[in-house]
Amino acid sequence: MKDMEEWKEKPQRTALSGKAWFLQGMKAGVPIGMGYFAVAFTLGIAARKTGLNAAQAGFMSATMLASAGQFAGFGALASNAGYLEMIVTEIVVNLRYLLMSGALSQKVMRDKPFFHRLLMAYGVTDEIFAVSMGVEGRLHPCYMYGAAATAAPGWVLGTVMGALLGMILPARAMSAMGVALYGMFLAIVIPPAKKSRIIAGVVVVSMAASALFTRLPGLQKISSGFQIIILTILVSGAAAILFPVLEEKEEPKDAA
Repeated sequence: MKDMEEWKEKPQRTALSGKAWFLQGMKAGVPIGMGYFAVAFTLGIAARKTGLNAAQAGFMSATMLASAGQFAGFGALASNAGYLEMIVTEIVVNLRYLLMSGALSQKVMRDKPFFHRLLMAYGVTDEIFAVSMGVEGRLHPCYMYGAAATAAPGWVLGTVMGALLGMILPARAMSAMGVALYGMFLAIVIPPAKKSRIIAGVVVVSMAASALFTRLPGLQKISSGFQIIILTILVSGAAAILFPVLEEKEEPKDAA
């Protein structure tokens, strides 16, 4: 009886409309947006110290959605770096998103037009990538649109509020808000790790390898962006070789 109920539920999942996928994405994006608000608050303070006003800081957050990239940009602005240096810096720091985009492109439903992949690129952040890859089966582009629709405003609003009000908050409050993003990462990683020993092992190995990169003399000089790329390729490649996942059969076409 239980098998019959699961069989009935699967076609309902694959037959979801674009609107239903969008609403599911929005639901997943709400806690991400709340975490973004807290973290972006500190980003707004850094922008203000660099000399940007609230409108400029908010525009930067709305067009980039990348904390490491934006902090790197602030550093370049503060040092009066040239345009070429700033461009190269941003490319290096944000290279990890190429890997995320490549993984997402393999998960998107095959019958969706190519332009969806171009639009989805805007919402490729560490957290939205994590929840999107956690969706069972193929991914409808509207899921990412919904997640970005609720997460991105939290990032932009947090930046603006940080630029406007951040300088008056006590240091302890700012330190507490900075921890919010790490808590959100744990909430994303722990559930799948509890379901799979392989995933849990990959998480532990990734954390240990990342710690080594910050301690070993030769490796700690590598930029954070390149560190993430190197670790992603090494750890995920080893996991794919040792614990390969069978190719999924193509699912029925979904409603638009």
